[in-house]
Amino acid sequence: MSSFFEKRSYINLDLTFRCALECPRCLRSYYKNKNLKVPGEDLSLDILEKITDHYTTMVFCGQVSDPIFHPKFIDILKMIYRKNKRASVHTAASQKSMNWYIEAFKANPNARWTFGIDGLPEESCMYRINQDGEKLYKVMLESKKHLKTKPVWQYIPFSYNENNVEEAKAMAARDGITFLLNISSRWAPDRYDPFEPKNPNLKLGRIYD
Repeated sequence: MSSFFEKRSYINLDLTFRCALECPRCLRSYYKNKNLKVPGEDLSLDILEKITDHYTTMVFCGQVSDPIFHPKFIDILKMIYRKNKRASVHTAASQKSMNWYIEAFKANPNARWTFGIDGLPEESCMYRINQDGEKLYKVMLESKKHLKTKPVWQYIPFSYNENNVEEAKAMAARDGITFLLNISSRWAPDRYDPFEPKNPNLKLGRIYD
């Protein structure tokens, strides 16, 4: 196992335990439903400095958090840029100000940003509870002015948005955004899920989480 981590050039990091969203299928909901605190802490800059010495690509795709809520996230982006490493940021939260996002984009113009907007911007909050999808779409458009790589619109098909995929693709093409249809496999065969799409082409199979 150690040789596997020694040979790989990238690492995915859950930077923090913080997130403002309440996505129903997120592990955070498990803790919330049991009135438990989400475990974890903010990774320190010292630890991240060491990590960036050993990997060429840092992927920030939180499982129980959103990377933008790390208190020093902009400093982290600057660190990666200074060390000429690669950064891939996956975010779905919209609670930061536009000025904050612009500062983050400028901190590392080489970073690749992926925005989770599941559906047309006005409907994404049906799953991404507390997300302002229309604001985040504007943030995604703004990022084009500051980043060297086109932003990515990640769209997970659910029952409420499965009929709007083609419209979203057209929007992305019109606005010069990379469109990524991220088809989920998290559907249990013996459990009704109101979010499950009906179109069999929009799910990778009915398997347990």
